Amino acid sequence: MAKNSSKSASEQEDGAEGVRPGGGKKKLILISGAVVLALALGGGGFYFFKKGDERRIEDAKLAAPKPVFFELPDITVNLAGNPGRPLYMRVKVVIEAPDPMTLEALKPVMPRVADSFQVHMREMRQTDLEGSAGIYRLREELTRRVNAAIAPARINAVLFKEIVVQ
Repeated sequence: MAKNSSKSASEQEDGAEGVRPGGGKKKLILISGAVVLALALGGGGFYFFKKGDERRIEDAKLAAPKPVFFELPDITVNLAGNPGRPLYMRVKVVIEAPDPMTLEALKPVMPRVADSFQVHMREMRQTDLEGSAGIYRLREELTRRVNAAIAPARINAVLFKEIVVQ
């Protein structure tokens, strides 16, 4: 107990033995400097890697082949399911191919593709086309039919320019 009484007033308040006054400020400065240095290095690294990603994306865009589009003639069919009042659907379709070689594979079989489209769409009812889900299913089915006709070549998508049901 006598040992505690020999402490100075400031040491008794802090509750620490052998700590020199002013040592806490040096630690605070060192920690602050380390934090600032870490933030600076982290920010510089982020900037460096971000610029590298942007360059790689730009290079990939330049290297990627541009898609080629082929517009089909308008297709008009009557829909199934309404014997009393016929409903007609007119569709303007564009085929997106990954390259010109795929279009060259498509052109000789266009009569088969047009027939396949007509047969499928004549079996559809008005309720099959309701909402975006109905249009999505039609797009997927037409894309599948084109790809089956030109296999092993493949198109990217069938795109709709216009769909009218009346």
